[in-house]
Amino acid sequence: MHQSRSPRRRDRRVVRSKTIAGGDLTPEMMPSPLAGMPYRRTRRRGGLFKLLLLSFLLLWGVGWLWGQVVTRFGEGRVAIDHHLSNEWPPLVMRGGDPYIRSLMRTISASESNYPRPYHVIYGGKYVSDLSHHPDRCVTIVAGPNQGKCTTAAGRYQFLSSTWEQMAERYHPKPARFWYWHPYSFEPEYQDLVVYRWLLDQEFWGVDISRMLQEGRLNEVLKLLSGTWTSLGYGIEDNMMTSSLPRVYEQVLQEELYLSE
Repeated sequence: MHQSRSPRRRDRRVVRSKTIAGGDLTPEMMPSPLAGMPYRRTRRRGGLFKLLLLSFLLLWGVGWLWGQVVTRFGEGRVAIDHHLSNEWPPLVMRGGDPYIRSLMRTISASESNYPRPYHVIYGGKYVSDLSHHPDRCVTIVAGPNQGKCTTAAGRYQFLSSTWEQMAERYHPKPARFWYWHPYSFEPEYQDLVVYRWLLDQEFWGVDISRMLQEGRLNEVLKLLSGTWTSLGYGIEDNMMTSSLPRVYEQVLQEELYLSE
């Protein structure tokens, strides 16, 4: 015998069907999937995120303050002007005699006072290929050699001919013999060639490092002025020449500190 369903149950199904079919419920009216999530749990998660963020900021702040303390008091025994250090950047070469390193930085402060000293050629233009000396002859625009051309390049403004001579003596990677392959002019090799050159007592006839340790900077600059003519005793002084003793003292303090 067929039994009819209760009116209440039937009416509920009919109402549900009509509501959906008739479009009475818009997407905005549909229940949110988060509607059943307990409010307390959501609030707790938000609080945990804020706590983690505040902890991170606190740790970062403590670390920054500690760095300031170390910088100010840890280096207090050596008055290093970091602005000057950035103006005359450190060598790419690592290690070595701090007095010779300071002298090299002093030479380059006068000879190649540019943001990218290893890549600069006479006149202030830059080259990107340092697999060999650029060997570009640029016309000299001022000074006693005005009108002539120069191939000076790199941090120490090597002439191409001087570079070949000194690289043959001091370059750590000699040119290949079976076929022509020029000496690399990469920054570390520019440094190494000059460093070994300045240490060569037989070439200069004196111990340059010892002279520097004895405070005889002016004698050293005079000795080198035949090679680097802007050091104060040559024929091509520039706006940096008179400041070289101050530059040397500044970078020497830094080099001595870093060598400890």
